[in-house]
Amino acid sequence: MHRKLLFTSVILLMSLTALCFGQKQIVYKQVDTTSLVMRIYSPEKQDPEKQYPAIVFFFGGGWNSGSIGQFEPHAKHFAERGMVCFLVDYRVKSRQKTSPFESLKDAKSAMRYVRKNAKQFNVDPDRIAASGGSAGGHLAAATAITNEYNESTDDLTISSVPNALVLFNPVIDNGPAGYGYERVGEAYKNFSSLHNIKKGMPPTIIMVGTKDKLIPVETVSYYKKAMEIVGSRCDLSLYEGEEHGFFNVKNKENHQKTLMEADKFLQSLGYIK
Repeated sequence: MHRKLLFTSVILLMSLTALCFGQKQIVYKQVDTTSLVMRIYSPEKQDPEKQYPAIVFFFGGGWNSGSIGQFEPHAKHFAERGMVCFLVDYRVKSRQKTSPFESLKDAKSAMRYVRKNAKQFNVDPDRIAASGGSAGGHLAAATAITNEYNESTDDLTISSVPNALVLFNPVIDNGPAGYGYERVGEAYKNFSSLHNIKKGMPPTIIMVGTKDKLIPVETVSYYKKAMEIVGSRCDLSLYEGEEHGFFNVKNKENHQKTLMEADKFLQSLGYIK
């Protein structure tokens, strides 16, 4: 009985906290018994007649684990700046015993869900950015690049392609010399963002530390060149001496620097003032 009361109290407290931050949570996808949710942070005083730019965040964790709350500070910041923000949960190995391919299917489903329901969220369907860190950065980029790995229940007439990309030390190379090859194998030819750059890629910013052992500077520099060859914008910001995950909130200085860099990038696109 005491445990039941305690559990009820915790749920109530979580709900009140969510309300304080203007947070909503909805199920965007059902896979068998798994309900996948996204948390939504909106500007405080939304004009129901206005369309707002949006940004969709994917947490990192090597497609193995991770928390939907990783980009909560970013969502709160950009909601205050006038964007509708979505924190997306997706299937990972530790919770659903899935592969990176299911993670990508979920990411594409999430992008389609936001665009399909843009009117409901007061979102401009032509100003939806995707963002993420590490493997979440891969998912964000791959929603724009990869034609494969679509859920059979998805409406493929709705585009999963974001209009801009904000990437924090993203996994962009899944080839033999990159990250995750042991899990995706030869499927990297369709799965890896670096190997599928094409004309019409959305404007992108990549932030990475120069001592990142998982995402070498050489790799992101090559990515930038490939993007520019096909005529797409790709801003690259290098953080001297920083390692993988340097942008997370536990490192306050780098967190603030990268947040402001992302803010300026979105300003340059006219998403925020």
